[in-house]
Amino acid sequence: MATASIEVRDVHKRFGATVALDGMSFVVAPGRVTGFVGPNGAGKSTTMRVILGLDRPDEGTALVGGAYYRQLRQPLCHVGALLDAGALQPGRSARNHLRWIAVSQGLSDRRVDEVIDLVGLQSVARRKAGAYSLGMRQRLGIAAAMLGEPPVLMMDEPFNGMDPEGIVWMRAFLRRLAGEGRAVFVSSHLMNELEGAVDHVVVVGRGKVIADASVDQLVRAASDGKVTIRTRAVDEARRVLEAAGATTEEGGAGTLVVSGIDAEQAAQLLGERGVSLSEISSHRASLEDVYLQLTNAAVDYRGAPPASVPEPQREVTR
Repeated sequence: MATASIEVRDVHKRFGATVALDGMSFVVAPGRVTGFVGPNGAGKSTTMRVILGLDRPDEGTALVGGAYYRQLRQPLCHVGALLDAGALQPGRSARNHLRWIAVSQGLSDRRVDEVIDLVGLQSVARRKAGAYSLGMRQRLGIAAAMLGEPPVLMMDEPFNGMDPEGIVWMRAFLRRLAGEGRAVFVSSHLMNELEGAVDHVVVVGRGKVIADASVDQLVRAASDGKVTIRTRAVDEARRVLEAAGATTEEGGAGTLVVSGIDAEQAAQLLGERGVSLSEISSHRASLEDVYLQLTNAAVDYRGAPPASVPEPQREVTR
């Protein structure tokens, strides 16, 4: 299978007075899962539509394997896409839905059966797709995207409607696709769904790229560098660490929160002084922490803070 990438370069797009994309630029490389994240209205879906030729940019280019989508012959053999799991004829069986798409690309019924097996819909493939749950429709959409065995996969919010088992399956499936050398591009606004699945993240807000880096780079930058130590000898541990230039603060019963020194150095110092530890751990930001930090200034729609809840009236017995 040949490899290919998605290249988005300085794309601008307006809808009337609304700026949807304002110089969007990034690359989705083969062999990794790239998460495309941002608040509602950030431009994620519009960017995907531009890549697939469904919206024409006012400026800039969006290429798949070095070509515009409209130039691709048998496009499903170059890029598979899931933008809307509800885009199907509800009275048609799942298998016939896939056969209809396969015929348009010159693909065989055997390939239809292969992708049905791939997404786990064997037992319900002859049922009408309109009766499917959202999670099942997502699987059907993924099957359609995989029909042409494309080197590039694009999925817009594929975790929507998935139950916990489905989310675990989806993460493993995305990792497997990237492991085969495909460029996998997945949008979401729920970071806990992408955690453990993506290698690289493109964070967007108000039509612009805010961050474009590996998950490890972003997490390291967002982590506060603090270390939590649990020990029965809190006072002794504090004296040893502060003598080495660290800053400490109480973290609750039997714990210290330490700044200015990493976990390995702290453990070595305390071990040399004979201070026993029951636990030592570095503070590591989650992908959701990273997302909230980066997009805080780019959120257009915020709910009002919850009203305070009054204390319940207590009945007084005299």
